[in-house]
Amino acid sequence: MLEYKTIEISDRPWVTELLKMSDFRGCEYTFSNNLAWYRLYESKICRYKDFYISRSMRYGMRFAFPAGRGDYENLFKMLKKEAEEQGCPLIITSVTDENLKLFEELFEGQYEVSCDEADADYIYEAEKLRTLSGKKYHQKRNHLARFYENDWEYSDMTEKDFDECIEFAVNSYNLNQGYDDESSVNEQFAINTFMNYFGELELKGGVIRVDGKVEGFTIGDRLNSDTFDVHIEKANPSIQGAYAAINNEFAKSAIEGYTYINREEDLGLEGLRKAKHSYHPVFLLRKNTVRFK
Repeated sequence: MLEYKTIEISDRPWVTELLKMSDFRGCEYTFSNNLAWYRLYESKICRYKDFYISRSMRYGMRFAFPAGRGDYENLFKMLKKEAEEQGCPLIITSVTDENLKLFEELFEGQYEVSCDEADADYIYEAEKLRTLSGKKYHQKRNHLARFYENDWEYSDMTEKDFDECIEFAVNSYNLNQGYDDESSVNEQFAINTFMNYFGELELKGGVIRVDGKVEGFTIGDRLNSDTFDVHIEKANPSIQGAYAAINNEFAKSAIEGYTYINREEDLGLEGLRKAKHSYHPVFLLRKNTVRFK
C-alpha cells in the first residue's frame, strides 16, 4: 500500500520536480493550488517512484491523473487494487483528451468516461489579455476607460499589502455571507495560505487601489513551461471596470513572458462562466473522469 500524507510547504521541491516532468496545463498541477485547497478536497499526497499522486476523499476515493514519468500501466493497476480493497472502483480525474489516449491504449473496454463542462480550464493568449486589442475587446476597453476616471493606482503585490488584501477579502466574504458557503470558507483558507507562503511559493500578485484604498487584488504563479495560472482574482463589483483593471494591469505588469494564461474553471456558475467567456479564451482545457468497471 502507498503511504499518503497531508501536503506541506516542505514537499514543494520534490512535487515541483515531478510536475515539471509532465508539463501539464491544468490548474491542479501547481504545487501552490494543491497546498491551498487540500482541505476542500480532503486530499493527501504521496510519491511512487517518479510519480506524484494526489488522492481526494471528498466525493469518495479519487485520484488526479498522476504527474511524473514511468510505467503508467503498472501504476494504474496498483491504484485499481488499492481502490478495490477499499470497496470502490478506481476513479481518475483531470484526464485531458491527450491523456485519455493512454487509457485507450492500455485499458480498452475496461473503463467509462464522463466530462463535466464546469471542470474545464479557460486558457487565454497572454498577449490578448495584455493588449485587449480588436473589436471583440471593445467593451473591456470601455470598462477600463470608466475605471481610469478614478484616482487609482496599480502595484505588484508585496508583503506590505497582505493585511489590506486580507481585510478586503474578509469584507467581501462577510458581505456575501460566505460563512454559509463551504467553498467561500475554503477560499479564505486558500488566500491566507498564498500569503503565508508567498515568497516560498514564488507567487506573483497585483493590487488595485482607488483613493488609496484596496479595491482589488490577484495572485498566481507559473503553471508550466508556457502558462501562468491565476489562482485568485477579487475586486469591488460596485466600481465599474475594477475587475477589468486588475486583470489587465496584472497581465501587463507581472505575467510578461508567458504564451498562455490559465484562469481556471467556472465551477458551473453562470455569472462566472459569462465573465470568463467575455475574455474570449483561445480554448477550454477539457478534463475527463475515467471510472474503471
